[in-house]
Amino acid sequence: MTATDSSRNTERTRQEILVAARKVLVERGTATTVQQIASEAGVSKSGLLHHFSSKDELLLSVLEEYFEGLQAAIRAQVDLSENHPGKGLRAYVRALCDPDSPIRVEFAGFADFGTYLMGIPGIDELSERDNEYWREFFAEDGLDPDRILTVRYAAEGLASASAYDEKVLTEDLPRALPLLLAMTEE
Repeated sequence: MTATDSSRNTERTRQEILVAARKVLVERGTATTVQQIASEAGVSKSGLLHHFSSKDELLLSVLEEYFEGLQAAIRAQVDLSENHPGKGLRAYVRALCDPDSPIRVEFAGFADFGTYLMGIPGIDELSERDNEYWREFFAEDGLDPDRILTVRYAAEGLASASAYDEKVLTEDLPRALPLLLAMTEE
């Protein structure tokens, strides 16, 4: 086995662990154990700890990958044919407030981990980088910053609440989506 093959296997195993961790965390929440994640990934607990020295390091990596994936998913949903301000914010609102959106489902699951993760070293910096990304992304959108702030946090609040209240999913999101989209128009 060459060094390149070994690094590919290492990266593949690391990625499989991250995928398993995301799945188990969304299903079971922050009480998830390293052993449960290792079992889902098809590796031993010591094998997982070879790639991630602690549960905290693993959770930090999971969150970092989640943030990067969310950013890419929203960018992919921007409708470039919309030649007026607000297209980035509209993509964000559609992704978080459409009841059928898989992005909303995962966002709602990850929103639940916030209080637990805040004590992990590196989380504050990672969260600040993610917030800075969104501030810049929306600033380029050409809308009034106060409007962006209001719509962004309304969408995030509704998406988060949809994890806990079926009526948010079945009644509130369908009503709020067109209203929030209308607020992204000048």
